Amino acid sequence: MANRASRVLCGALAILAAGFPVLMPAQTKQAAEAGPRITVLYDAFGKTGEMKQDWGYAAFIEYAGKRILFDSGNDPAILAGNSRASHIDLSTLDFVIMSHRHGDHMGGLAYVLRVDPGVKIYAPKEGFGVYGSDLPGTFYRRDTTLAPEQRYYDGSPPEIMRFGSAWPTGKFQLVNNNIEIAPAVHLITLVSDKPGTLELRELSLVINTPDGLVLVVGCSHPGIDRIVQAATALNSHVRLIIGGFHLVTSSDREVADAVTALHDRFKVDYVAPGHCTGEPAFAAFRKTFGDRYIYAGLGTRVSVADLKH
Repeated sequence: MANRASRVLCGALAILAAGFPVLMPAQTKQAAEAGPRITVLYDAFGKTGEMKQDWGYAAFIEYAGKRILFDSGNDPAILAGNSRASHIDLSTLDFVIMSHRHGDHMGGLAYVLRVDPGVKIYAPKEGFGVYGSDLPGTFYRRDTTLAPEQRYYDGSPPEIMRFGSAWPTGKFQLVNNNIEIAPAVHLITLVSDKPGTLELRELSLVINTPDGLVLVVGCSHPGIDRIVQAATALNSHVRLIIGGFHLVTSSDREVADAVTALHDRFKVDYVAPGHCTGEPAFAAFRKTFGDRYIYAGLGTRVSVADLKH
Protein backbone atom coordinates (compact mmCIF):
# COMPACT_ATOMS: atom_id res chain seq x y z
CA MET A 1 0.00 0.00 0.00
CA ALA A 2 2.88 2.37 0.83
CA ASN A 3 4.44 1.80 -2.57
CA ARG A 4 1.10 2.40 -4.25
CA ALA A 5 0.59 5.62 -2.27
CA SER A 6 4.09 6.75 -3.21
CA ARG A 7 3.38 6.14 -6.90
CA VAL A 8 0.12 8.06 -6.66
CA LEU A 9 1.91 11.02 -5.03
CA CYS A 10 4.65 10.97 -7.67
CA GLY A 11 2.03 10.78 -10.40
CA ALA A 12 0.16 13.73 -8.89
CA LEU A 13 3.34 15.81 -8.83
CA ALA A 14 4.04 14.90 -12.46
CA ILE A 15 0.53 15.93 -13.45
CA LEU A 16 0.87 19.21 -11.61
CA ALA A 17 4.17 19.84 -13.37
CA ALA A 18 2.43 19.24 -16.70
CA GLY A 19 -0.22 21.80 -15.83
CA PHE A 20 -3.12 19.39 -15.19
CA PRO A 21 -5.15 19.56 -11.94
CA VAL A 22 -5.04 16.89 -9.24
CA LEU A 23 -8.53 16.22 -7.86
CA MET A 24 -9.07 15.92 -4.13
CA PRO A 25 -12.22 14.18 -2.77
CA ALA A 26 -14.10 17.43 -2.21
CA GLN A 27 -13.56 18.33 -5.86
CA THR A 28 -14.98 15.16 -7.40
CA LYS A 29 -18.57 16.43 -7.56
CA GLN A 30 -17.41 19.56 -9.33
CA ALA A 31 -15.31 17.42 -11.69
CA ALA A 32 -18.31 15.24 -12.50
CA GLU A 33 -20.33 18.32 -13.37
CA ALA A 34 -17.46 19.54 -15.55
CA GLY A 35 -17.64 16.34 -17.57
CA PRO A 36 -15.05 13.85 -18.80
CA ARG A 37 -11.79 14.79 -20.48
CA ILE A 38 -10.54 12.30 -23.06
CA THR A 39 -7.08 12.12 -24.63
CA VAL A 40 -6.41 9.94 -27.68
CA LEU A 41 -3.14 8.14 -26.93
CA TYR A 42 -3.00 5.71 -29.85
CA ASP A 43 -4.21 5.91 -33.44
CA ALA A 44 -2.93 5.81 -37.01
CA PHE A 45 -3.73 9.42 -37.93
CA GLY A 46 -3.22 12.80 -36.35
CA LYS A 47 -0.96 15.82 -35.96
CA THR A 48 1.60 13.83 -34.07
CA GLY A 49 4.45 16.08 -32.91
CA GLU A 50 6.38 13.83 -30.52
CA MET A 51 3.73 11.10 -30.74
CA LYS A 52 3.98 8.14 -33.10
CA GLN A 53 1.18 6.89 -35.34
CA ASP A 54 0.35 3.19 -35.41
CA TRP A 55 -2.74 1.11 -36.15
CA GLY A 56 -4.59 0.57 -32.89
CA TYR A 57 -6.49 2.51 -30.26
CA ALA A 58 -6.08 3.76 -26.70
CA ALA A 59 -7.76 6.62 -24.88
CA PHE A 60 -7.13 8.13 -21.45
CA ILE A 61 -10.22 9.35 -19.61
CA GLU A 62 -10.40 11.62 -16.56
CA TYR A 63 -13.74 11.90 -14.80
CA ALA A 64 -14.80 12.70 -11.23
CA GLY A 65 -11.33 11.99 -9.89
CA LYS A 66 -10.99 8.69 -11.80
CA ARG A 67 -8.12 8.01 -14.20
CA ILE A 68 -9.10 5.39 -16.77
CA LEU A 69 -7.21 3.81 -19.66
CA PHE A 70 -9.50 2.48 -22.38
CA ASP A 71 -7.59 -0.05 -24.51
CA SER A 72 -3.81 -0.02 -24.83
CA GLY A 73 -2.97 0.18 -28.52
CA ASN A 74 -0.80 -2.20 -30.50
CA ASP A 75 2.77 -1.73 -29.25
CA PRO A 76 4.02 -1.25 -25.65
CA ALA A 77 6.90 1.05 -26.65
CA ILE A 78 4.65 3.31 -28.71
CA LEU A 79 2.07 3.53 -25.93
CA ALA A 80 4.84 4.44 -23.48
CA GLY A 81 6.23 7.14 -25.77
CA ASN A 82 2.84 8.61 -26.60
CA SER A 83 1.90 8.72 -22.92
CA ARG A 84 5.11 10.57 -22.05
CA ALA A 85 4.58 13.01 -24.92
CA SER A 86 1.07 13.70 -23.57
CA HIS A 87 2.35 14.13 -19.99
CA ILE A 88 0.11 11.30 -18.84
CA ASP A 89 1.37 8.95 -16.13
CA LEU A 90 -0.08 5.45 -16.61
CA SER A 91 1.38 4.21 -13.31
CA THR A 92 -1.44 5.79 -11.27
CA LEU A 93 -4.55 4.51 -13.05
CA ASP A 94 -7.74 3.64 -11.19
CA PHE A 95 -8.55 0.94 -13.71
CA VAL A 96 -8.07 -0.23 -17.28
CA ILE A 97 -10.75 -1.33 -19.73
CA MET A 98 -9.89 -3.74 -22.52
CA SER A 99 -12.69 -3.54 -25.09
CA HIS A 100 -11.97 -6.79 -26.90
CA ARG A 101 -9.29 -9.36 -27.67
CA HIS A 102 -7.77 -7.96 -30.88
CA GLY A 103 -4.04 -7.26 -30.75
CA ASP A 104 -4.24 -3.63 -31.88
CA HIS A 105 -6.25 -2.86 -28.73
CA MET A 106 -4.40 -4.97 -26.17
CA GLY A 107 -0.76 -5.09 -27.34
CA GLY A 108 0.32 -2.21 -25.09
CA LEU A 109 -0.97 -3.87 -21.94
CA ALA A 110 2.53 -5.22 -21.20
CA TYR A 111 3.72 -1.63 -20.65
CA VAL A 112 0.77 -0.81 -18.39
CA LEU A 113 1.44 -3.86 -16.22
CA ARG A 114 5.11 -2.98 -16.03
CA VAL A 115 4.46 0.49 -14.59
CA ASP A 116 1.29 -0.36 -12.61
CA PRO A 117 1.28 -4.13 -11.97
CA GLY A 118 -1.60 -4.04 -9.48
CA VAL A 119 -4.07 -2.04 -11.55
CA LYS A 120 -7.55 -3.50 -11.94
CA ILE A 121 -8.39 -4.51 -15.51
CA TYR A 122 -11.92 -5.00 -16.83
CA ALA A 123 -12.10 -7.31 -19.85
CA PRO A 124 -14.84 -9.27 -21.64
CA LYS A 125 -15.50 -12.76 -20.39
CA GLU A 126 -15.16 -15.30 -23.17
CA GLY A 127 -14.75 -19.05 -23.20
CA PHE A 128 -11.00 -19.80 -23.25
CA GLY A 129 -10.31 -16.07 -23.67
CA VAL A 130 -6.86 -14.47 -23.65
CA TYR A 131 -7.77 -12.58 -20.48
CA GLY A 132 -8.43 -15.80 -18.61
CA SER A 133 -11.66 -17.72 -18.18
CA ASP A 134 -13.37 -20.50 -16.30
CA LEU A 135 -15.96 -23.17 -16.93
CA PRO A 136 -17.94 -25.45 -14.66
CA GLY A 137 -16.46 -28.92 -14.32
CA THR A 138 -19.70 -30.27 -15.75
CA PHE A 139 -19.30 -28.54 -19.14
CA TYR A 140 -18.31 -31.73 -21.01
CA ARG A 141 -20.14 -35.01 -21.62
CA ARG A 142 -18.98 -37.99 -19.59
CA ASP A 143 -18.70 -41.72 -20.12
CA THR A 144 -18.55 -43.70 -16.89
CA THR A 145 -17.78 -46.97 -18.72
CA LEU A 146 -14.20 -45.80 -19.35
CA ALA A 147 -11.33 -46.70 -17.03
CA PRO A 148 -10.21 -43.78 -14.76
CA GLU A 149 -6.98 -43.22 -16.73
CA GLN A 150 -9.10 -42.62 -19.87
CA ARG A 151 -11.26 -40.00 -18.18
CA TYR A 152 -10.56 -36.35 -17.55
CA TYR A 153 -9.27 -35.87 -14.00
CA ASP A 154 -9.81 -39.60 -13.43
CA GLY A 155 -13.53 -38.96 -13.60
CA SER A 156 -13.56 -36.35 -10.79
CA PRO A 157 -13.05 -32.89 -12.32
CA PRO A 158 -12.90 -29.74 -10.15
CA GLU A 159 -16.12 -27.88 -9.59
CA ILE A 160 -14.70 -24.91 -11.51
CA MET A 161 -12.03 -25.30 -14.20
CA ARG A 162 -9.86 -22.17 -14.43
CA PHE A 163 -7.84 -21.31 -17.53
CA GLY A 164 -4.77 -19.13 -17.91
CA SER A 165 -4.36 -15.59 -19.20
CA ALA A 166 -1.85 -14.13 -21.64
CA TRP A 167 -0.98 -11.83 -18.69
CA PRO A 168 -0.91 -14.19 -15.69
CA THR A 169 -0.03 -11.42 -13.22
CA GLY A 170 -2.84 -9.11 -14.36
CA LYS A 171 -5.68 -8.35 -11.94
CA PHE A 172 -8.55 -9.06 -14.31
CA GLN A 173 -12.25 -8.78 -13.64
CA LEU A 174 -14.04 -10.53 -16.47
CA VAL A 175 -17.31 -8.91 -17.50
CA ASN A 176 -20.26 -10.91 -18.76
CA ASN A 177 -23.09 -8.40 -18.18
CA ASN A 178 -23.61 -4.65 -18.16
CA ILE A 179 -22.21 -3.25 -14.92
CA GLU A 180 -21.54 0.03 -13.14
CA ILE A 181 -17.85 0.13 -12.18
CA ALA A 182 -17.84 3.58 -10.51
CA PRO A 183 -20.56 6.16 -9.86
CA ALA A 184 -22.13 6.97 -13.26
CA VAL A 185 -19.44 4.93 -15.06
CA HIS A 186 -20.79 1.85 -16.83
CA LEU A 187 -19.62 -0.95 -19.09
CA ILE A 188 -21.90 -2.19 -21.86
CA THR A 189 -21.18 -5.69 -23.19
CA LEU A 190 -22.41 -6.97 -26.53
CA VAL A 191 -21.55 -9.90 -28.79
CA SER A 192 -20.82 -9.40 -32.48
CA ASP A 193 -22.99 -11.17 -35.03
CA LYS A 194 -21.00 -9.80 -37.97
CA PRO A 195 -19.10 -12.01 -40.46
CA GLY A 196 -15.46 -12.29 -39.43
CA THR A 197 -16.09 -11.45 -35.78
CA LEU A 198 -18.93 -13.82 -34.88
CA GLU A 199 -19.20 -14.35 -31.12
CA LEU A 200 -16.60 -11.66 -30.38
CA ARG A 201 -17.56 -10.00 -27.10
CA GLU A 202 -16.85 -6.29 -26.79
CA LEU A 203 -17.04 -3.80 -23.93
CA SER A 204 -17.90 -0.12 -24.38
CA LEU A 205 -17.54 2.58 -21.74
CA VAL A 206 -20.54 4.75 -20.92
CA ILE A 207 -20.35 7.77 -18.59
CA ASN A 208 -23.76 9.11 -17.59
CA THR A 209 -23.07 12.81 -17.09
CA PRO A 210 -25.58 15.53 -16.18
CA ASP A 211 -25.38 16.67 -19.83
CA GLY A 212 -25.97 13.23 -21.33
CA LEU A 213 -24.05 10.07 -22.13
CA VAL A 214 -20.39 10.07 -23.13
CA LEU A 215 -19.70 6.83 -24.96
CA VAL A 216 -16.17 5.52 -25.62
CA VAL A 217 -15.99 2.64 -28.11
CA GLY A 218 -13.07 0.48 -29.18
CA CYS A 219 -14.00 -1.07 -32.52
CA SER A 220 -17.81 -1.36 -32.42
CA HIS A 221 -17.72 -4.89 -33.83
CA PRO A 222 -21.29 -5.59 -32.64
CA GLY A 223 -22.41 -2.48 -34.59
CA ILE A 224 -22.25 1.14 -33.47
CA ASP A 225 -26.05 1.36 -33.65
CA ARG A 226 -26.47 -1.64 -31.33
CA ILE A 227 -23.99 -0.20 -28.85
CA VAL A 228 -25.77 3.16 -28.78
CA GLN A 229 -29.14 1.43 -28.44
CA ALA A 230 -27.88 -0.50 -25.40
CA ALA A 231 -26.35 2.63 -23.86
CA THR A 232 -29.55 4.66 -24.18
CA ALA A 233 -31.20 2.35 -21.66
CA LEU A 234 -29.27 4.48 -19.14
CA ASN A 235 -30.12 7.85 -20.68
CA SER A 236 -31.75 8.69 -24.00
CA HIS A 237 -29.56 11.77 -24.48
CA VAL A 238 -26.17 10.96 -26.05
CA ARG A 239 -23.75 13.86 -25.67
CA LEU A 240 -20.67 12.40 -27.35
CA ILE A 241 -19.42 9.21 -29.00
CA ILE A 242 -15.66 8.82 -29.43
CA GLY A 243 -13.58 5.92 -30.77
CA GLY A 244 -13.72 3.38 -33.58
CA PHE A 245 -17.02 2.86 -35.41
CA HIS A 246 -15.72 -0.05 -37.54
CA LEU A 247 -16.76 1.23 -40.96
CA VAL A 248 -13.25 1.08 -42.46
CA THR A 249 -14.22 -1.51 -45.11
CA SER A 250 -17.96 -0.71 -45.29
CA SER A 251 -19.79 0.33 -48.43
CA ASP A 252 -21.07 3.87 -48.95
CA ARG A 253 -24.58 2.59 -48.20
CA GLU A 254 -23.50 1.08 -44.90
CA VAL A 255 -21.66 4.25 -43.94
CA ALA A 256 -24.71 6.36 -44.80
CA ASP A 257 -26.92 4.09 -42.68
CA ALA A 258 -24.60 4.49 -39.69
CA VAL A 259 -24.49 8.28 -40.08
CA THR A 260 -28.27 8.45 -40.32
CA ALA A 261 -28.72 6.23 -37.27
CA LEU A 262 -26.52 8.39 -35.05
CA HIS A 263 -27.71 11.75 -36.39
CA ASP A 264 -31.43 11.18 -37.01
CA ARG A 265 -32.45 8.16 -34.94
CA PHE A 266 -30.38 8.64 -31.78
CA LYS A 267 -29.87 12.40 -32.19
CA VAL A 268 -26.31 12.27 -30.91
CA ASP A 269 -24.97 15.73 -30.06
CA TYR A 270 -21.31 15.18 -31.06
CA VAL A 271 -19.25 12.47 -32.74
CA ALA A 272 -15.47 12.09 -32.55
CA PRO A 273 -14.72 9.08 -34.76
CA GLY A 274 -11.27 7.55 -34.92
CA HIS A 275 -9.33 4.32 -35.45
CA CYS A 276 -11.35 1.84 -37.59
CA THR A 277 -14.09 4.29 -38.56
CA GLY A 278 -12.51 4.70 -42.02
CA GLU A 279 -11.67 7.67 -44.21
CA PRO A 280 -14.94 7.70 -46.24
CA ALA A 281 -16.85 7.53 -42.95
CA PHE A 282 -14.80 10.41 -41.49
CA ALA A 283 -15.90 12.50 -44.47
CA ALA A 284 -19.54 11.40 -44.25
CA PHE A 285 -19.84 12.11 -40.50
CA ARG A 286 -18.12 15.47 -40.91
CA LYS A 287 -20.51 16.48 -43.71
CA THR A 288 -23.62 15.54 -41.71
CA PHE A 289 -22.60 16.67 -38.23
CA GLY A 290 -20.85 19.87 -39.32
CA ASP A 291 -19.46 21.77 -36.34
CA ARG A 292 -20.59 18.92 -34.10
CA TYR A 293 -18.00 16.65 -35.69
CA ILE A 294 -14.87 16.58 -33.51
CA TYR A 295 -11.49 15.82 -35.02
CA ALA A 296 -10.08 13.02 -32.83
CA GLY A 297 -6.67 12.18 -34.24
CA LEU A 298 -3.68 11.08 -32.21
CA GLY A 299 -3.01 13.47 -29.31
CA THR A 300 -6.43 15.14 -29.43
CA ARG A 301 -7.80 16.08 -26.01
CA VAL A 302 -11.59 16.45 -25.85
CA SER A 303 -13.06 18.25 -22.85
CA VAL A 304 -16.79 17.58 -22.77
CA ALA A 305 -17.36 20.69 -20.65
CA ASP A 306 -16.15 22.81 -23.55
CA LEU A 307 -18.72 21.47 -26.01
CA LYS A 308 -21.41 24.03 -26.77
CA HIS A 309 -25.06 23.23 -26.15
